[in-house]
Amino acid sequence: MNFTSGQALIKICDEKNIPISEAMILRETEYLENSREEVQSKMEHAWSIMKESARAALKGNITSMGGLIGGEAARISRRRLAGNSPVCGTLMSKAIAYAMGVLEVNSSMGLIVAAPTAGSSGVLPGAFLAIQEEMGLTDEAIIKALFNAGAVGYLIAYNGTIAGSEGGCQAEVGSASAMAASAVTELMGGTPRQCLHAATSAIGNLLGLICDPIGGLVEAPCQQRNAMGVSNALICAEIALSNIGNIVPFDETVAVMYNVGLSIPHELRETALGGLAAAPSACSRCGKCK
Repeated sequence: MNFTSGQALIKICDEKNIPISEAMILRETEYLENSREEVQSKMEHAWSIMKESARAALKGNITSMGGLIGGEAARISRRRLAGNSPVCGTLMSKAIAYAMGVLEVNSSMGLIVAAPTAGSSGVLPGAFLAIQEEMGLTDEAIIKALFNAGAVGYLIAYNGTIAGSEGGCQAEVGSASAMAASAVTELMGGTPRQCLHAATSAIGNLLGLICDPIGGLVEAPCQQRNAMGVSNALICAEIALSNIGNIVPFDETVAVMYNVGLSIPHELRETALGGLAAAPSACSRCGKCK
């Protein structure tokens, strides 16, 4: 059992009356001939790493290898814990802090899960850990939803790209945001169609986002773009759960994202030759990167 498009995925979900997460598990077991226990164990391991990487930066200051980021996640967390009402609410504040924290861990050579890439690795942990804590969800529920995210990421990679060097940051943070949006939608009781609507919205909202890492390092503006990606994911899940769809379907949106990525100048695709990376202050700071 396999699927290579959103349309095919929905057809399987309809025929078998299953959520996207279960369809992905069936693909891993039946098509790729893995045991359910094996794929479950691997996802449990991934989730344990995600949780640890999201929380690690909140325990103390972490300085990145390039010295461009470090301590931002802890600051956001301290503001919330001090009783200052976060502008975006507790759930979103936690999600932002966790997402940014994972980038600090990544840039200091810590262990993370590339979901789908290292540069976008904070989005899924940020969304899932925040929503788990705020809504009292079990690890089992989160792990199941991660298979949903995996299905969306697989479809984007198969039909488009998840590489910043090929498609810009829309392919990295945009894809991660789509994965999280879909998975959160299922987690909150959404249908497979609502899940893909959420993913579609997430991609569309970040369409054209360039990849311009200062100094060529996965630090800035990558860290704050992960915060934006997780916020976008939660917003798109809320929209989809309100039965608001999209004019352009998921498969077409992935194709559009891929074509837009190919049209982005190479200076704006992870080369650090344009965008914020080429700003005078960024170039000056980069001369002092460790």
